[in-house]
Amino acid sequence: MPENSSCSSASTCSRESCEGCPSKAKGGSGIAKEPMNKASNVKKVIGVVSGKGGVGKSFVTSSLACAMNKAGYKVGIMDADITGPSIPKMFGVHGQVYGTEDGMVPMAAENGIKIMSVNLLLDNEEDPVIWRGPVIAGVVKQFWNETVWGDIDYLFVDMPPGTGDVPLTVFQSLPVDGIVVVTSPQELVQMIVKKAYNMANMMHIPVLGVVENFSYLECPDCGKKINVFGQSHVDEAAKELGIPVFGKLPVDPAYAEKADEGKFFEIDNPYLADGVEVLKNL
Repeated sequence: MPENSSCSSASTCSRESCEGCPSKAKGGSGIAKEPMNKASNVKKVIGVVSGKGGVGKSFVTSSLACAMNKAGYKVGIMDADITGPSIPKMFGVHGQVYGTEDGMVPMAAENGIKIMSVNLLLDNEEDPVIWRGPVIAGVVKQFWNETVWGDIDYLFVDMPPGTGDVPLTVFQSLPVDGIVVVTSPQELVQMIVKKAYNMANMMHIPVLGVVENFSYLECPDCGKKINVFGQSHVDEAAKELGIPVFGKLPVDPAYAEKADEGKFFEIDNPYLADGVEVLKNL
């Protein structure tokens, strides 16, 4: 199979001929990357994806962002889940962003993490966003090239589930350094992980690791681990694909409470320590 399977000449090229190909330089899509905002200096862009909804992707995004922030890095979160934004509420950030001649200025959580979300553009954060794909894709690009991120070491992009418009736009338009796949313990985990993995592979985006959320519930009385959603299958899926497991996260009501209170920046998630080390070494 050709190295650049999304190139218009893929049927006639080989791995060797793909080297130096303009399409490969553009991320394997033939589409040039969007320029970074002129008042921004973002060093690493990390996408957080899932093959399906309801696996806690925003929770993992926020946990990784908080961990890197506590490690001393300058961090931002781009809430690219345009129709289902949750990042601002989790961090207690409300109101509307303002603009300068350089672009939109993201709002900052109490711990300094910069956040950009469609909820910070609406008059009422509870208003639904009823937009078609091309409009949503355009907003995601604006979150990159019309937002004044300033100096950022790690920009985490919280994406909607699946392999639709937004993940495609992010992979094609932003200089993504790698993605983290979020899943849950059910047997269909391997299919979920493979869908996200295969899309990233087709777009020449490195898959940094996988996180299993809702892995177990720890009994508060005896400490026994209860597999609420069944036995874990993430190790088998990760081994087959040759990617590391960033962590297995328990069901913990304390985390949900902090998110509901808008104080997620207060949480400490030690279960992602392995993943944090991978990110530090990028």
